Amino acid sequence: MPSFDVSSEMDWQELDNAVNQATKELLSRYDFKAIKTEIKIDQKAKTMTLWVSEGEKLDAMKDILQSKLIKRGISLMAFDYKDKEDAFGGSVRQLATIQAGISKEKGKEIIAAIKDSKLKVQGQIQDEQVRVTGKNRDDLQSAIALLKSKQDEIKLAMSFGNFRD
Repeated sequence: MPSFDVSSEMDWQELDNAVNQATKELLSRYDFKAIKTEIKIDQKAKTMTLWVSEGEKLDAMKDILQSKLIKRGISLMAFDYKDKEDAFGGSVRQLATIQAGISKEKGKEIIAAIKDSKLKVQGQIQDEQVRVTGKNRDDLQSAIALLKSKQDEIKLAMSFGNFRD
């Protein structure tokens, strides 16, 4: 029976490269002179912390980082930004959770979207991915097209792989 896997993977090396490029640009930009900035990635906790010594510069810092992420081919949907927090001395910190792998809740949303479409395919959650099986290849290709169109609604950067006949 033909099948494919839906996953949401993070290329940690590319993320690290994008953060390094953003840090270099922040150090060389005139509007960030004498302003301390820091971007930390915690791969085990799947979080990224943005810290800047002047609160009004956080959005500019985030824009620079996001432009580097896009150039590196990392989807911005993989990041869920939390509220800004005040840190010591007027500085501001913002935490972003990195979505690497598909959680059970997101997996259920994907399966519900497939079932609502009335396509002749079935979805099954396996660890941090969803396996979709069907009787023929055309139904699976229709399911991939459906899920690509629903990426914004589900708010998950999906990749499709392991396509088997």
